[in-house]
Amino acid sequence: MADDDLFGREYPGGAEREATDCCVEGADDADEPSIYQAFWRDARGEMERRDYAKVLATIGGLTALGSLAAPLASLTQVFERQYTGPVYSDGVALVDAEGEQIAEDRLAPGEQLTVFPASHPGIQRAPTLLVRFEEREYGGETRAEFTVGGYAAFSKVCTHAGCMVADRDGTTLVCPCHSGRFDALSGATVVGGPPPRALPQLPITLSSDGYLVATGDFEGPVGPGGE
Repeated sequence: MADDDLFGREYPGGAEREATDCCVEGADDADEPSIYQAFWRDARGEMERRDYAKVLATIGGLTALGSLAAPLASLTQVFERQYTGPVYSDGVALVDAEGEQIAEDRLAPGEQLTVFPASHPGIQRAPTLLVRFEEREYGGETRAEFTVGGYAAFSKVCTHAGCMVADRDGTTLVCPCHSGRFDALSGATVVGGPPPRALPQLPITLSSDGYLVATGDFEGPVGPGGE
């Protein structure tokens, strides 16, 4: 069809041509039947290209947000305490996410690692921050008798809202939920944000075969509350 347009633009001849085609029997067979002309010329049947672009952009944006949701949730997952027994006890080994015990040379000074109690490997409510610094750097509220070989261990569960203390700024442990800040060299005492108390420290030592083990449970309650 050289002179008609199914997307609503004007025909040559205007309304007169349209009326003629609608009413005269035997009009040019190359023209679309009038019912199609009326439908395609109706604005309700139109969708501009920019509308397609808007829809596609919206779908793309939602997909991108969905892809970010899982990793973000893993960083800030709120602590829910269901198991009420001791997290650690004397002689319980510290293990990484793969269940491997932590040898004395596992971390270099300045490094950290999330560990768990070997006796309760499925309890994700009990993550522990293991840090290592030079022994002379510790001070303040650090329980020196709870450290060994430059290692210190603290609960990873923020005492404010139970999020995971997943970030670090120098020697300061940082909770990403509400910017709670804890001094790793001073017993994880609060140095910023809303947390009401320090992260409880875990007493640790080296076993006879050179692996880090606990000598008891956390010195205080894990997570929010427990004042």
